[in-house]
Amino acid sequence: MSSRRIAVWAAVISVAATLTPASAWQYWGGDAGGTRFSPLVQITPANVDRLVRAWEYHTGDSERRPPAAAARTKFEATPLLVDDSLVFCTPFNEVVALDPGTGAQKWRFDPKVGYGLRPANRYACRGVAHWVDERAPADAACRSRLFMGTVDARLMALDARTGQPCAGFGADGEVRIDVAKDLLWPGEFQITSAPVVGRDVVVVGSSIGDNQRVDAPAGTVRGFDARTGQLRWSFDPLIHDGITAGHGNVWAPMSVDEERGLVFLPTSSPSPDFFGGARPGDNRHADSVVALRIATGALVWSFQTTHHDVWDYDLPAQPTLARLETGQGARDVVMQPTKQGFVFVLDRDTGLPVWPVEERAVPQGAVEGEGLSLTQPFPTHVPPLLEQRVASEDIFRVVPRIIDSSCDDQLAPLRNDGLYTPPTTGGTLLYPMTGGGVNWGGAAFDPVHQVLYVNVSRAIHIIRLIPRDQADRMTAPRGVDFGLQRGAPFAVTRAVAMSRLGLLCNRPPWGEMVAVDLKAGRILWRSTVGTTEDRAPLGLAFKWGTPLVNGVAVTAGGLVFTGAMDAYLRAFDAGSGEELWQGRLPVPGVANPMTYQWHGEQYVVIAAGGHSEAGTTLGDSVVAFRLARQGEGPSVWSRTVDRPGGRFAGSALMISLALAVLVLVWRRWRLRRV
Repeated sequence: MSSRRIAVWAAVISVAATLTPASAWQYWGGDAGGTRFSPLVQITPANVDRLVRAWEYHTGDSERRPPAAAARTKFEATPLLVDDSLVFCTPFNEVVALDPGTGAQKWRFDPKVGYGLRPANRYACRGVAHWVDERAPADAACRSRLFMGTVDARLMALDARTGQPCAGFGADGEVRIDVAKDLLWPGEFQITSAPVVGRDVVVVGSSIGDNQRVDAPAGTVRGFDARTGQLRWSFDPLIHDGITAGHGNVWAPMSVDEERGLVFLPTSSPSPDFFGGARPGDNRHADSVVALRIATGALVWSFQTTHHDVWDYDLPAQPTLARLETGQGARDVVMQPTKQGFVFVLDRDTGLPVWPVEERAVPQGAVEGEGLSLTQPFPTHVPPLLEQRVASEDIFRVVPRIIDSSCDDQLAPLRNDGLYTPPTTGGTLLYPMTGGGVNWGGAAFDPVHQVLYVNVSRAIHIIRLIPRDQADRMTAPRGVDFGLQRGAPFAVTRAVAMSRLGLLCNRPPWGEMVAVDLKAGRILWRSTVGTTEDRAPLGLAFKWGTPLVNGVAVTAGGLVFTGAMDAYLRAFDAGSGEELWQGRLPVPGVANPMTYQWHGEQYVVIAAGGHSEAGTTLGDSVVAFRLARQGEGPSVWSRTVDRPGGRFAGSALMISLALAVLVLVWRRWRLRRV
């Protein structure tokens, strides 16, 4: 064995010793710092083609729920392996425990959330948190417990072994969150991401409906006693002196540094997203990475990534905590990816940038009453994960403009001065769109090789401010998000730029995985993730990528796993970015994968339930893969990427485009005859 390989294996062993047990995935982000790294090495680039489907579990949501409610789901959960069970939450906040080896159900708890809530961010539950009460006897009920926030604003505590509510926590195992404001409708305020626990305090954020009103509910983060459910502290990220606004909430996953006693919050934009006239100034501590004392909620430091946000460029991703070799020694850092495609690297103790961040002038000329920031922060060492401007040559023209000029017609009139172009009444081209760049899936970090892996999306939003007198009597066209922004002089419409063919107006790839050497400050590789197979006619698989709100998992075995908006779990070579393997799913797995070891075998698991906001097929599956056992043959659910269908992509594309041209010509001919 070479000295280099010996050094790498020594590093793996060293890192593994500081993480959770090698067989486990005990936190939503893999560990408390959200690195999404597993030291498991059984599955490698050399044998990943032997992965087979081990089991599939159905939650029953597709059949048991009213169709109107089931149609508003996003199955985004990441399971945990705790107390010899694989546990996760469904979009309706049912908590399920499975046998890790067979997928057989062990227990199930239903908090009975209502079907008439119309939750602003759909029915969604990204995960649960696990905590062990070290003061309790080993056999005591609820010594090992699970915490979950619900779509109807409850914090619940369950016995991790049985699923029974913990009687000593709140009222019969639950605490109802006091929103302290009348809601416009029951689903305006909900909880979607997993709580976090540290030093016997469970911390929970909230998800609040966007663009509904200036005076929206406060984005208060709350810390509760993990044993009793008593409120220990509350923290409103938004400083309200001289402003009228709500939000600044934490809807994305949080991270904990138990040793330092810190919890790290990725905060959102203030309300409403696209007009800030009632909230002058930078609006601190919104759009910020915020470090609090987890025992008291006291502010330790805050770093703002967007000043006076009018683009919905809030922080969507879990702050990633790791020890990073900077070139001037190793430092404990916080790595924060953003919707704009930036990666901010901050000192964990002070919040100061590890490498310089520059305040640069940004476009001005907003609508009357707005007060834009003159500058915005730009990292200088780590390059953006994607380009941040769309030009005419970036428009995706699959057919001649004489046949379909819909993208040019939509985009040409828009104001397009690059990143941070302000919203206008004439229309603004927003790129990256409000969904990123990076979204809630966040990043994964390999502490051995010091590489960050992250999924990014490429799509354009068309933002248009609507004067109040017009907004009060208009109805938004189909496919357009209409935010009333009550209390502001403007409402807002938001739409993804798409052609008449149903394709994104910007050229592919629309989804990529990016590997970054943070120390060197360079992109190592990019790899397109996803095809059109599950959306295009006849299952044509054009490798254009799909938007990627979900994240990845990286292993010491040299693989990076991810889902996408098509129905595959994928494995990529962590060193080169080469796509090595695809595992077929019943519907798209728009969730973060995880991996664990059980009885000597490594499993990779993903929730596959689709995504109602993205228009995918919906389902209710959790699917696990493992290496084929002796005597097991190839699986129809598993394949390498060099498959026969891929060889016909060119001719298939020509056939598809020819059909599209015929359809468009026929439609125009009919319109002229009418």
